[in-house]
Amino acid sequence: MRNITLLMPEQNEISINQWLDNLMARGAYGFSKDDLQNEIPSYSDIAIKRALSRLSTKGKIISIYKGYYLLIPPQYTSKGILPPALYLDAFMKHLNRPYYVGLLNAAALHGASHQQPQEYFVMTDFPVIRSTQKKGLKINYISIKELPESLIEKRKTEAGYLNISNAALTACDLIQFEKRVGGLNRVATVLNELVEVVKPRGFNSTLIKHTHVTVLQRLGYLLENVCFNVELADALYECMKQEELNVFRIPLKASKNTKGSSSDNRWKVVVNTEIELDE
Repeated sequence: MRNITLLMPEQNEISINQWLDNLMARGAYGFSKDDLQNEIPSYSDIAIKRALSRLSTKGKIISIYKGYYLLIPPQYTSKGILPPALYLDAFMKHLNRPYYVGLLNAAALHGASHQQPQEYFVMTDFPVIRSTQKKGLKINYISIKELPESLIEKRKTEAGYLNISNAALTACDLIQFEKRVGGLNRVATVLNELVEVVKPRGFNSTLIKHTHVTVLQRLGYLLENVCFNVELADALYECMKQEELNVFRIPLKASKNTKGSSSDNRWKVVVNTEIELDE
């Protein structure tokens, strides 16, 4: 009986390995412990936990959330983690949460990759999900009140699809969360590349209603006076007029004093800082 007890975990591990191989063969990279228990009901909870622990030690899987694991294929063994684009959609479905990839990551997917982001930014709803950091990869979850479905695009990936903010929403989010991504200078640098894919029609009623008016004002000022894209600036300005937004004087840099600064522009932005595009 003692010998059988010692052998059982190894037998469980072989069966779990086979299940994981089949999972990967179907193009999946993530799974939950509950999935595993439902597929292999003959094994006890303790046996499954032990097998998962051994596989984690060997670097074949990694836990990224309570009860949720990633498969690590041979080509990613040295890194010990997968690119988020391969598993994020399945993971968010597991959590039953709406989401989209935003900020610098969305900008990079739109071609504005002047600076490769060191972190991953995912927009979702409430309650807040704590940021995760595994093997040097940090994923930040930013909770917002409402995700505007019509402003979210689906991008094909090796593992399925990925939700990302469209170019216009990406521009607005960069302004709103500029402190999270390195400040206005970095945002302006990314925006200067992003304007190549933003279309005037991207500034529509849905975007205007979703975005705080102060964000739109700062975006408009940067489009016109830093990116020198008058076409986009005019499109945004006209859309704001159609929505009859109440616009008041605001500082370009919220945390800086406005005394002695000019607001002689149609956006009513007090220019209290100098924007310098990164090289």
